[in-house]
Amino acid sequence: MNIPKVIADLQQYKAQLDRAIATLDRLARKRGEKRGRPPKGIAEVGKPRTRKFSAATRMRMAAAQRRRWAAQRRAKGSK
Repeated sequence: MNIPKVIADLQQYKAQLDRAIATLDRLARKRGEKRGRPPKGIAEVGKPRTRKFSAATRMRMAAAQRRRWAAQRRAKGSK
């Protein structure tokens, strides 16, 4: 039995196991970070994004809504 060779093989196997354990440990930490909502103190607080419409677009939207309401009133009146 060649003891130095056995020792070298075991050390090589131990190095492989250490690398595998380190890789799994990194994966476990990354997975843990992404789960669930972060605590209140850590979460970034910012104002919610709002859509910006031009004045002309708002006027067109308002006119369209008034037409829909008028159509509803006409439909309700003819029933």
